[in-house]
Amino acid sequence: MIRQTLLALFICSISQAQFTENPTYPKGYFRNPLGIPISLSGNFGELRPNHYHMGLDLKTERRENLSVYAAAEGYISRIKVEPGGFGRAIYVNHPNGFTTVYCHLNNFFPGLENWVKSLQYQKESWYLNEVVPADQFPVQKGQLLAYSGNTGGSQAPHLHFEIRRTADEVNLNPMLFGFPITDNTLPTILRVAIYDRNQSVFEQNPRVLSVANKGNGNYTAPLQTVNSSKISLALTTYDTHTGSSNLNGVYEAVLYDELEAIVGFRMDQISYEATRYLNAHIDYKTKQRGGPYLQHLSELPGYMHSIYTRFNGDGVIDLSDGLVHELSIVVKDAYGNASTVKLPIKYSGNQSTAITASGKRFYPLMLDIFESEDCEFIIGERTLYDSVSISYKRQAAIGSGTISALHTIGSLSVPLQDAMLVRIKVADSVNNADRSKIVMQRIAGSRKEVQKVSWDENWAMAGFRDFGAFQLVVDTTAPEIIPVGFKDGSSLSAASRVVFTVRDNLGKWKVTRTELDGSWIRFTNDKGRNFVYIFDERFSVGEHELRVVAVDEAGNETDVKWKVRR
Repeated sequence: MIRQTLLALFICSISQAQFTENPTYPKGYFRNPLGIPISLSGNFGELRPNHYHMGLDLKTERRENLSVYAAAEGYISRIKVEPGGFGRAIYVNHPNGFTTVYCHLNNFFPGLENWVKSLQYQKESWYLNEVVPADQFPVQKGQLLAYSGNTGGSQAPHLHFEIRRTADEVNLNPMLFGFPITDNTLPTILRVAIYDRNQSVFEQNPRVLSVANKGNGNYTAPLQTVNSSKISLALTTYDTHTGSSNLNGVYEAVLYDELEAIVGFRMDQISYEATRYLNAHIDYKTKQRGGPYLQHLSELPGYMHSIYTRFNGDGVIDLSDGLVHELSIVVKDAYGNASTVKLPIKYSGNQSTAITASGKRFYPLMLDIFESEDCEFIIGERTLYDSVSISYKRQAAIGSGTISALHTIGSLSVPLQDAMLVRIKVADSVNNADRSKIVMQRIAGSRKEVQKVSWDENWAMAGFRDFGAFQLVVDTTAPEIIPVGFKDGSSLSAASRVVFTVRDNLGKWKVTRTELDGSWIRFTNDKGRNFVYIFDERFSVGEHELRVVAVDEAGNETDVKWKVRR
């Protein structure tokens, strides 16, 4: 009881130094978009690979085809259909200046489904990102929009739901809009990490501490004596809501030195343009090497469009006075439930020697270039989050078809925000005919990717958003189009669909044309796997010619035709 009282007094004493009140959004204006009670498998700002989660993931009882309803009156403003990402999605604009987004859907309601299909045939494209006229599909609150599914980047059936400001499309935290979600649970804090900020966060391994749970949201760690005059902290934390076991993200965290707020982050609004900056918010190196998510309580110098608020500095604590600093972190969820971890820390007076990393030093917010005889790379102003030495190594090429050395650039544990430009020089003997089939390949362990190149005399150039090993490859092998369950001359009378897939030696291709008897026909391609056409009125009884065209990154094309009958 005493501990509870002390924690309450502490939170009360620092409340004036924290963020202002939560943004004021209309409560009760939006209804639950499902017909079942809200239960979350993911919340806003949750940490995901290379991005923040930008909405709520609503559970659909592990099944598909639940009715999805308009959260408020408005009109359908955009439709998206894509193999990854949102899959099939509906955007609804509302008269109060907000837009709701409904994703991973199966069929739309019949009138919209027919309109989308007609538009796909008009554009001869299954992929859509179409602005819809405001008067085309007005909707009322609670009107059926679609049926829930598992399309696109979804890993299991659910509804991904977002609320955005219509004017600038910035995503807002839906949990601030008064949805009927009961949450009486406190955030959980698992560990705290300490960083030596006399060196880059990417060139060290932090001191990671488990914390003791004293109950009632109160966590402690023993006194730490460090060999660094400047430090910063990070923590592993998660939140749940009442009745749920899903480990979701927290809403905000604030770092204090004594009772003075230093810096904090809040998950209240994030734009898709800024979502990759998650890699500046977490300890990317630790996570990339198989460790936990550690969320920084400091703002790295290259973090633009930051979720941080600086109350008194960027989160780097000066310990050079040699005194014990009573540091604490207060973590909250969107409903005000709070937990606190306290960490006393002091400087030993003996500064540890920073490890000197090999390579040329690059800095955030600065444009710089590395040059060698046959390889260059350019790091832009908004590419790095912290200063780092970028190593370079040249070695003999690997694999067939290579026409350059293998150039290893940087470390996989250092993330990039914008793409760096990689330039590799080819020998004069590589003529123009060969160049048309040259691509640049990136290798990172067992993973490989290729990019089409542009040319500046004998230099081939391409952009990549990750470090790795790079080489030029001549690709003259066309993609393979593989029919699934049929062949030339097959009877499809007993089938309900036609399916094919595509395979390429370098793994990057696209289907540019699907035809039936010389006219475009709609094959779906959910999750980028099989291409599927479900029989409808366009595929009549009788003999037909089916044609598929695919092209790879080097421009090699495959054009296949099959005679089939139904």
